[in-house]
Amino acid sequence: MKNIIVAAACVAISSAGAFAADLPVQAYKSPPVMAQVYNWTGMYVGVNGGYGWGSQDPLTLLTNRFDRSSFNISGGMFGGTVGAQIQQGYVVLGLEGDLDWANIKGSGISNPSILGIGQGLALNIATNTSGMMTARLRAGAAMDNWLFYVTGGVAYDRSSATGTSIGPLACGAAGVVPNCSASSWRPGIAAGLGVEYGFAHNWSAKLEYIHIDSLGTGVSTDHIETIRSGINYRF
Repeated sequence: MKNIIVAAACVAISSAGAFAADLPVQAYKSPPVMAQVYNWTGMYVGVNGGYGWGSQDPLTLLTNRFDRSSFNISGGMFGGTVGAQIQQGYVVLGLEGDLDWANIKGSGISNPSILGIGQGLALNIATNTSGMMTARLRAGAAMDNWLFYVTGGVAYDRSSATGTSIGPLACGAAGVVPNCSASSWRPGIAAGLGVEYGFAHNWSAKLEYIHIDSLGTGVSTDHIETIRSGINYRF
């Protein structure tokens, strides 16, 4: 009897093993891969270029004794960018600076006056903004590869003016205009907004608008509007 029970048990075990071998093997499922979120944190360098236009009173470069006048100016620019930023959630905060060569020019005829009274002088004046630099804060909202931001800070522009007398009095006559050419770096303020797109892990492209006012010369008259695009490499 004992031998019969042992034999039956062996047959049962063998049958169970054969049945288990016939069952389909469930494939191993790897854990789901999480989509990588774009990270804007880091230091970066880049290049930028664009176009600027606005108005300027070149007489303020020669002397500050005359009433205000205004000439339209326009031209291109190209330069470099350096910055650093940190991302916390959707918020991106940073500091950015740039230095651009520019060729923003204008010219016109000016009849300098004081309180509306003419000085008997007519000048053909040409003005040129040959350099621009800004140092600005940036605050933006990140949406994965997209960054929308506002920016503001200080600005400097390198401007020059050259006048040629076409009236009865020459430049320097009777001290009306001490000289007919001058240039200087002028301080100002900058503010604008932009959008940046991260097209690769460390690379991004941007498009921005920056408004620049020159201080001490009448912010309603001396201003430059700029539209620039650029490419940044982030470390």
